[in-house]
This record gives sequence, structure tokens and C-alpha cells, in this order.
Amino acid sequence: MQVVLLEDVRTLGKKGDIVKANDGYARNFLIPKKLGVEATPANLAKLKQQKAHEAKVAAEQKAEAEALAAALAGKSLQMTAKVGQGGRLFGAIASKEIAQEVKKQMNLDVDKKKIVLPDPIKTLGDHEVAIRLHKDVTAKLLVKVTEE
Repeated sequence: MQVVLLEDVRTLGKKGDIVKANDGYARNFLIPKKLGVEATPANLAKLKQQKAHEAKVAAEQKAEAEALAAALAGKSLQMTAKVGQGGRLFGAIASKEIAQEVKKQMNLDVDKKKIVLPDPIKTLGDHEVAIRLHKDVTAKLLVKVTEE
């Protein structure tokens, strides 16, 4: 029996795949547990429409990410912090503070989880920070830390 998977099934395949399963397995396990539906022409058309919608949404998200990356391109962010001996900061500047400053200085919403900062910034000077806006789109932002 041909089955369209509605969820990932470890032994068969991923969501949206059309797989061949034993009749008993499909009727007694996959279909009752809503893991799959029989591959009828109506269900195949519904699957095709759903995949087209997902592709459209993914394209829109990528376009939004590219627009935000273009807005961030070539810009720098000024931040001040209290400094101790040797130019080291009291505390550190983390992704949360960077996201707040981007919102305040540039009026752009950037999720703090998307800011790629291996270690918090603990020194004065210029630091280049990557912002992963989408799986295919990464923006660079220059953070200039000066003494308060």
C-alpha cells in the first residue's frame, strides 16, 4: 500500500514522503496514529499544495532575512562600558545587550539567539559580530566598544 507520511517515521521516511508499506502496518499503525494517510489522488494533491505553500513561506522568510541583512550591511554599533585596568571591561557585553542596542540605535529587531558570539566581548575596540538571520543568510555587524 502506498502511504503519504504526515510525520517522520524512523523506519520508513520523513514527513511528506510517499512510501510503500505493508497493508497491515499501514492500516493498523500508521493511519490510526495519524502518522500517514493512504496515497489517494486527493491526498497527493493536498500534499503537493502543502509543499508549494511551505516553499512560498520559506522564500518569504529568506527574502525578509536578506532585507534585514542589507539594512545591517556596513553599519556599526557604538557601545560604552565601564573599564578596569588593562582595557578590560567590568562584566561583559553579551548578545542580549547587542540586540537591545541594535533595536535602540537602528530601529531593527534582531533576536538575541541569532547573534553568533562565541565568547562575550570583554575588551575595548572594534569587534565583528555575525548575525545568522536565516540558514542561508548571515550578516556582519561591527561593534565598537568605548570607555564610559
